[in-house]
Amino acid sequence: MLMQDIIAPVQSIHFDLDDIVCSQIGALPLPFPNMDKANVGVCEFFLRSTCSNQRCPFRHIHGDKTVVCKHWLRGLCKKGDDCEFLHEYDMAKMPECYFFSKFGQCMNKECAFLHLDPESKIRDCPWYDRGFCRHGPNCKNRHTRKVLCQNYLCGF
Repeated sequence: MLMQDIIAPVQSIHFDLDDIVCSQIGALPLPFPNMDKANVGVCEFFLRSTCSNQRCPFRHIHGDKTVVCKHWLRGLCKKGDDCEFLHEYDMAKMPECYFFSKFGQCMNKECAFLHLDPESKIRDCPWYDRGFCRHGPNCKNRHTRKVLCQNYLCGF
C-alpha cells in the first residue's frame, strides 16, 4: 500500500462542480453589453431598429465606419460596438501613420498604418479647373494644366 492511498485517496472524491464544468466544455461565454463581437455577424434586427435585446450575441454597428480603430489594433479598445471606428483589419481603411505624416519617414518596417504621399493629399483647385483662380500661384490647392485635344486645335 502506498502512502498517497492512505493519506489522500483523491480519485474517489466527486464534486458537483466537476459535472458543471464538464457540461460547459465548448460553450461560448455569454455576451455582455459592449462586448467586442468582431468575429460575429451583424444583427439584422438592429439594422431595422427593432432589436431590443441588451444581451444580443450579434454586432450592433452604428453608421459608416471608415477608419480602423487604432486602439482595437493593439487590443485596447473598451468601446466594443459603440466605437465610432472600424473593428476589422482592412489596410485600405487604416489610419494615417503619425510619424510619416509629421516627419516624412517612418522607421518601423512593419508599420500597419498608411504612409500617404503628401502630394496625394493636395486636392485639385475647383476654381482653376473652371478657368480662373484668384489666389494664383499662392493657392493651397493644386493647379493642373489641361492638355488641349489636337483635333480641337485643328478645328475638328
